[in-house]
Amino acid sequence: MNTILKKEVFFVKFPIIFPILYLSVLYLFPGFETQLIFITILLLAETHFGATWPFFLDRVNFPHILKNKFSFIYIPILITISCLICFILIKNLFLLIFFAANVYHVTRQSFGITNLYTKELNQKKFYTNTIYIFNSIFFLIAFFRFYIPLITEEYLIILNIIMIIMLILTFCYLAMKFNLSENFLTMVTGVLIFYPVCFVSNPVHAIIMGVTMHYSQYLFLTTKVLKNRTNQSEVLESKNFFLRYKFIITIVIYSLIMSVLSIFGKNESVFLSNLIIIPITGQMLHFYLDSQLWKFSEEHNRENILKFLIN
Repeated sequence: MNTILKKEVFFVKFPIIFPILYLSVLYLFPGFETQLIFITILLLAETHFGATWPFFLDRVNFPHILKNKFSFIYIPILITISCLICFILIKNLFLLIFFAANVYHVTRQSFGITNLYTKELNQKKFYTNTIYIFNSIFFLIAFFRFYIPLITEEYLIILNIIMIIMLILTFCYLAMKFNLSENFLTMVTGVLIFYPVCFVSNPVHAIIMGVTMHYSQYLFLTTKVLKNRTNQSEVLESKNFFLRYKFIITIVIYSLIMSVLSIFGKNESVFLSNLIIIPITGQMLHFYLDSQLWKFSEEHNRENILKFLIN
């Protein structure tokens, strides 16, 4: 039991090791920037996006999907078509919408994880409000750095001094009000995920560096749910190799394909560079499907996800 709790702290509540490793490699070995991006996408980002599909297409969800065809079939088709059209016609605006959806999705997960572990209502309210406020600020900073570049390099030192002071004051206040705890660290994780927008020069790092913590959280929690479902359904007894390891097989294949397509985004060939729309569309579908699958106001999700999550 202690091992499980330690893993939850390392992978879910405070997985700060992942952005620290990313930042260390980025600044110690700047010549390996492209390789760092690719390896992170391969091992964490696309595996986390790929995990949506075996999680979503689990047999326990089939009756729920068929009962809610509009939400689980028609809207995903509409999202796919809309992504393709918008990428062709309004690419820059579409990429901004994509980033906004990314920030919202990550923030909602941070909110959900905080709710999962924090039981005291007043503490939960302060923690979730803090996450929403800072992530909104970081989105605006990213917008005015990378989309409309009003915040230029000469202002970065001032920007970081202001943000660090705000973070320290906020964290000190919350630590004094509710004491230091693992739940406090969970809130800190949710706040710091998008802090890299304040200092990185490449917007790709703003999306990936801190969000490695989000990937880690999602992979751990999804695996936990599927593992607990498996233990109950006795699939573990199956001699069929694919049935026993379908989750790992699926996310590995998905990650390999989508990671290669993501790297094509920098290719000089127009055709190859445009293939990045495929992983982007997959990510947009992930944002939407997760908003439905982890909605615990739905009885189906409480019975088939939340129950195994808190087991």
